[in-house]
Amino acid sequence: DKAPLSKSLLLVPSAISILLALLFQHYQKFFAYNLQAVKEDFQIWRLLCGRTVCLDLKDTFCSSLLIYNFRIFERRYGSRKFSSFLLGAWMLSALFDLLLVEITQYIFGITINSLPSGFLAPVFALFVPFYSSIPRVQVTQVLGHFSITNKSLVYILGLQLLTSGSYIWILALSGLISGICYNSSILKVHRILCVPRWVAKIFSWTLEPVFSSAEPTNEVRVGMGATVDIQRQQRMELLDRQIMMSQVAQLRRQRQQQGGMINWNRLFPPLRHRHNANYQDHQPSEQGIPPPTEVSEEQVARLMEMGFSRGDALEALRASNNDLNVATNFLLQH
Repeated sequence: DKAPLSKSLLLVPSAISILLALLFQHYQKFFAYNLQAVKEDFQIWRLLCGRTVCLDLKDTFCSSLLIYNFRIFERRYGSRKFSSFLLGAWMLSALFDLLLVEITQYIFGITINSLPSGFLAPVFALFVPFYSSIPRVQVTQVLGHFSITNKSLVYILGLQLLTSGSYIWILALSGLISGICYNSSILKVHRILCVPRWVAKIFSWTLEPVFSSAEPTNEVRVGMGATVDIQRQQRMELLDRQIMMSQVAQLRRQRQQQGGMINWNRLFPPLRHRHNANYQDHQPSEQGIPPPTEVSEEQVARLMEMGFSRGDALEALRASNNDLNVATNFLLQH
C-alpha cells in the first residue's frame, strides 16, 4: 500500500527475468550487460536492458526482497522523490561501472567485458539512506557479543547478493558511491538528476492505478509511524516489533536476575499514567519543576519512525535528557 513504484519494480523485472530463464532463453543475449559492446560498438541500449532485468534468478530473488524492505523510503519521501533517487543512482552507477572496470584493468590487469545484469546498483545505493536514516534497535545478542538488530536481516540479504557473482562487487561499490553522491548536500546532485514534475504526473495518471493497492480492510490499524503512510505498514512489520519487544522483555528479566536492572519507573513515570488524575495529585508543585529540556526534532523523528507517537517521544526524550538510546529502551519497556 502507498508504494506503487516499489511494487512495479518487484513485479515487472521479476516476471521478465523468470520468463527469460524458463521460456525465452534465446532472448537472454539482449539483456546481457556487455560493457565491451557499449564501449566499442556504442550500443547504449544495452545499458538500459542490461541494468534493469536480472538473468540470474538468485539475484532476482535477493534484489526483490531488498526492494520490498526498502519500500518504506517511497512511503516516507513520496513516489517522485523515490524515483528521482533511483534514477540518479542508476545514471551515476552506470558511469562508475565504467570507471571501476578501467581502474581494475589498469591496476590489476584484469579485463572485464561484462557484468552481472539487473537493477542491482540502485538497490545497493539504497543502503546509504537505510544506514543513515533508519534507527538501529537491538533485538538480541548471539553468544553474548554479536548484536542482532532490526536491520540485520537486510544487511544479510545484501551480503548474500554481494557474494552471488564474480564481479558483482563492482556494481555494489558503484551503487554505494552513487548513493553517497546523490545524498550529499555538498554536490547537490539531487537537484540535477531528478524526475520532472510533469513526468511524475503522467506516470501517476497512467501507471499508478495499475500498480497501486487498496488499503487493507481486514487488518486492524496498527498506529505505527508519524504519518498515515507509515501507519499502514503490513502485519509482518507489527509482528517484527512484537518479537523485538519480547526479546527486550527477556533481556529485562535476565538483568533483574543478575541484579543489574535499572528501575525505569523510579527514573521516569510510566507514560500510560500521564493522564491519570490520581497520579496528577502526587506530582510536585509547579514551582519545584525544572524548565523542560530542549528536545531535538531529529531524535523525535527517529522515535516516531520506530512507531511511537510524538507525545510519547517528546516525554521520553525530555525525561532522558535527549539520550536517544535511553529513551528508546524506556519506550520499548513501557
